Amino acid sequence: MEQQLGRIASGQTVAGIGSRPAGRAALWRYLRPVLQHLVLIAVALLFIVPIYWMVISGVKDSEEIFTRPLVWWPRVWRWSNIADLLNAPDFPFPRLLWNSTFYAGSATIGTVLSSAVVAYGFARLRFRGRDALFAVTLATMMVPQIVTFIPTYVLFKYLGLIGTYAPLIIPAFLGAPPVAGAFFIFLLRQFFMGLPWELSDAAKADGAGEWRIFWQIMLPLVRSALIVTAVFTFVWTWQDFLGPLIYLSDQNQLPLSVGLFAFKSQRLSDWPLFMAASTLTTIPLIVLFFFTQKQFIEGIAVTGLKG
Repeated sequence: MEQQLGRIASGQTVAGIGSRPAGRAALWRYLRPVLQHLVLIAVALLFIVPIYWMVISGVKDSEEIFTRPLVWWPRVWRWSNIADLLNAPDFPFPRLLWNSTFYAGSATIGTVLSSAVVAYGFARLRFRGRDALFAVTLATMMVPQIVTFIPTYVLFKYLGLIGTYAPLIIPAFLGAPPVAGAFFIFLLRQFFMGLPWELSDAAKADGAGEWRIFWQIMLPLVRSALIVTAVFTFVWTWQDFLGPLIYLSDQNQLPLSVGLFAFKSQRLSDWPLFMAASTLTTIPLIVLFFFTQKQFIEGIAVTGLKG
């Protein structure tokens, strides 16, 4: 009897000791996703709150913007701010929107095409000095933009292209930084190198040339990487300020980035209209990401997996 009681007591003791770590592990498994979501919500708020403040300030009075404590919800919605902005002669939104769309769209097309062609050559073609040339291409990322800015400006000045969009768009079709640069070439090269060589060999056996293999077989397989390149380039050129400011002289050619700065300079105290103008400038980027978020996130995820 005493032996049985001893076994039961020892069993209960072992079970009791072993149940504590198990209980802690179960508690941690329950709390970990909660903590992760709390951190994600806190980080999301850091990005959402400034955007919300910009949007909501566009339909406020000037007094409510600077009221303390902060007014997070307008007492009176001033929708007339949007109408006043669209009718303002110093902020011709339709023309500025078209200029930005033309500039960003053209630069994006040029960047995607040039980066894809160069990356395909480095990844799928064999020629002498390929690796050395690729190393030199990557080294251009270390060169500051300001170092090449003056020679580039002088070159386009001798060509008589200052005052046009040519200095802003032509470099994209040539794979030159900062619109394209070596980063997108490296990104697409990694994708092309991950594709099976049997695809190219089978296409060549069927009589397909290198250009047909690139255009009809390889490009569709790296669609997610192309979308990542296009989104990054479009956002960068949409927000570009220095290039249009230097190369463009006609007020009718200015994009939204420069037009918004000029509008703010002329209306230093009209903060509601400036916030409304900033909101209209940001909306196209939000719409772009809304329609491409699936492919964009997929491309970023695959890029991380490829290292």
